[in-house]
Amino acid sequence: FPLVSGSRSSKTFKPKKNIPEGSHQYELLKHAEATLGSGNLRQAVMLPEGEDLNEWIAVNTVDFFNQINMLYGTITEFCTEASCPVMSAGPRYEYHWADGTNIKKPIKCSAPKYIDYLMTWVQDQLDDETLFPSKIGVPFPKNFMSVAKTILKRLFRVYAHIYHQHFDSVMRLQEEAHLNTSFKHFIFFVQ
Repeated sequence: FPLVSGSRSSKTFKPKKNIPEGSHQYELLKHAEATLGSGNLRQAVMLPEGEDLNEWIAVNTVDFFNQINMLYGTITEFCTEASCPVMSAGPRYEYHWADGTNIKKPIKCSAPKYIDYLMTWVQDQLDDETLFPSKIGVPFPKNFMSVAKTILKRLFRVYAHIYHQHFDSVMRLQEEAHLNTSFKHFIFFVQ
């Protein structure tokens, strides 16, 4: 995927969250990629036998963050303050941003601003070793599942926005197959 050049793209396009090579999480990611290669997405989302559920969810959450980041990064030049003054997925679905820390009361903002807030917030969650421990034997926190669900719920909004507002751009860029596969994988996973 080409990185989009422009004034905003570097801000919106977050750095890829890398899973350390040689780590158990890396092996899980390789397993996920191998089963994805089989073309059977339902099988690809199944917890591998003998694996920790939290770790499986963590690895996949990081992977979806990276995928959505990349997909959105290709259309940032079309998602502007002018074209998308409100973060939405159609007239019935408008999203307001709150992170519970810096912004406690949900604010109405443009799609690029919302997605920038969202991706920065997700990146911060993923980088937090107390929430997403990268070392073997370090336990996941008790609230891990609810944190992961919140991240995934919010990442869904980026797919929804891309599909509703920017699918024509996705088609012009000939990325619809990639977007559709990523979204289908995401939906099977969250189910």
